[in-house]
Amino acid sequence: MIDPLAADLTDEIAAATQRSTRSLLRRLLRKPIAIASLSFLVLVVLVAIVGPLLAPHSPDTASAADVLGPITGAHPLGTDSAGRDVLSRLLFATRFSIAGAALALVVAAVIGVTGGLFAGYYGRWLEGTSAWIAGLIQALPGIVVLLAARAVLGPSMWTSMAIFGILLSPAFYRLVYSTVSAVRDELYVDAARVSGLSDARIITRHILTVVRGPALVQASFVTGVAIAIQAGLEFLGLGDLSIPTWGGMLNDGFASIYSDPLLMLWPSLAIGLTCVSLVLLANALRDTLERSGSRRSRRRERALVPPVIEPQPVLRHDGVSRFADGDVLLEIAGLAVGYGQDDGTVKTVVEDVSLTVHRGEVHGLIGESGSGKTQTAWSVLRLLPAGGRIVGGSIVFEGVDLATVSETRMNELRGARIAYVPQEPMSNLDATFTVGSQLVEPMRVKLGLNRRQATARALELLERVGIPNPPRTFRSYPHEISGGMAQRVLIAGAVSCDPDLLIADEPTTALDVTVQADVLDLLRGLQEERNMGMILVTHNFGVVADICDTVSVMRAGRIVETGGIDDLFARPQHPYTQSLFDAVLEDLPARPSGDDRSSSAPTRTPQEGAVR
Repeated sequence: MIDPLAADLTDEIAAATQRSTRSLLRRLLRKPIAIASLSFLVLVVLVAIVGPLLAPHSPDTASAADVLGPITGAHPLGTDSAGRDVLSRLLFATRFSIAGAALALVVAAVIGVTGGLFAGYYGRWLEGTSAWIAGLIQALPGIVVLLAARAVLGPSMWTSMAIFGILLSPAFYRLVYSTVSAVRDELYVDAARVSGLSDARIITRHILTVVRGPALVQASFVTGVAIAIQAGLEFLGLGDLSIPTWGGMLNDGFASIYSDPLLMLWPSLAIGLTCVSLVLLANALRDTLERSGSRRSRRRERALVPPVIEPQPVLRHDGVSRFADGDVLLEIAGLAVGYGQDDGTVKTVVEDVSLTVHRGEVHGLIGESGSGKTQTAWSVLRLLPAGGRIVGGSIVFEGVDLATVSETRMNELRGARIAYVPQEPMSNLDATFTVGSQLVEPMRVKLGLNRRQATARALELLERVGIPNPPRTFRSYPHEISGGMAQRVLIAGAVSCDPDLLIADEPTTALDVTVQADVLDLLRGLQEERNMGMILVTHNFGVVADICDTVSVMRAGRIVETGGIDDLFARPQHPYTQSLFDAVLEDLPARPSGDDRSSSAPTRTPQEGAVR
């Protein structure tokens, strides 16, 4: 049974959509190009409808006495090589040419839009079957098919345009399918299903409205193509000679181009101006849709209410750090990250985060899932997910505030000065390219090396990260190597441009215990060799104990406790930190400092110290 409230809501959405359509039309009519193209197209349609009624002569009435006659009152545009009135034929040709293009458009839209709607909404076997059919149709040579159809079915304009509409249908199908498949899993669609609305109602009220705008743009382009193809066939003499068309008139004019060149002018103007108007209208409509979307986004951003972040005290361990007098590489102060909501407010996921990373220091960010660790790391990279933005604080990297710097400058810093090691090695390598190509390309872009130099450097890095057979791995595709090797490849890629700061986001999560230890040793070794600063994001206390110099504990988007690894492990002060230790690190000995790490490090493995 359909929920009446849901049905009323759907009606309200439909009404809102109609209002949006009217608003879109008003914005479109503010563009001079749109007004001009629309005006001309309306004129063409009116001529196609009422033109034959106003024609002074029959389009097929020939007179030997009037062959190639001049412009007179009886013949405002002259006569053709058969003595027929050019104006009358042009008026009738407009009707048939527009009708033929409209037939192709309707056939293409009905097949393509319907197929795209059902395939995108239902998926499963229908998705694969329709995609195969669309690909097959798209692969057919259109002109060859039209010529074969004429040979078999005869010179019928209506048959040719119907077949051409079928050939054009994949253009609508792919557009509609991609749009529908992107929204079919949206929450409002699920809510409509839960409310008991039928699939037909959901498609017509919720899904179809999404594809309407792009489909209109595509329709303008398709109509122009249909007019051009029809005129081309008629010009080649492959159309129906029994009815006047723009292409047929163009063919007649071409035969008399030397004696009366004006005969080619009138159909050429009709074809050219109509196709140009359709293209200009499509471009104007597309620009209006894009700008309306960006305007809504800008209005929404301006309407966002900045959150008020109240600072809270952080428990700090004031023990002497060997990095106290070192170079400050990264300093985060009062960082706040938020996501805009529909009501104009901002939901903060990171609040008042402050930390410092010195050159040569490994700073661990630890906390349970959802504590804001990864959001903080992504903020440093300026790679927050869609909707996320830095709403407060600063991220100063060697004197440059990453929170406000331009995207161009950030692109220069990423990879070269700031590198990133993700937690899912296999999903971060492109399966369509070899490992070597994915290592070489960044070095060519960032370091300006040629291919030979970049290849040699990549092989050296693969050997340094412990790849047994670097040339073989270099030539391999990602699916041909193990997860541990893939992680080593990503680490090699991260350090390939000699970054100053390395951000490692759960680098051992997807690996088994033995590989975890090797990767941690590798990261620590590379960090010490290159004197890099490192931010290590993890939920594993064992990893922190094994590799970090400083640690900050995060909870609910805030840092609650921070300090040197020895002090914090020996004397945790915050109740949340204590609860984490009580849960997973009972009786774990404090980690030695300095050069004694390798000989006296805790025997507990990273997995044993994981926060669960």
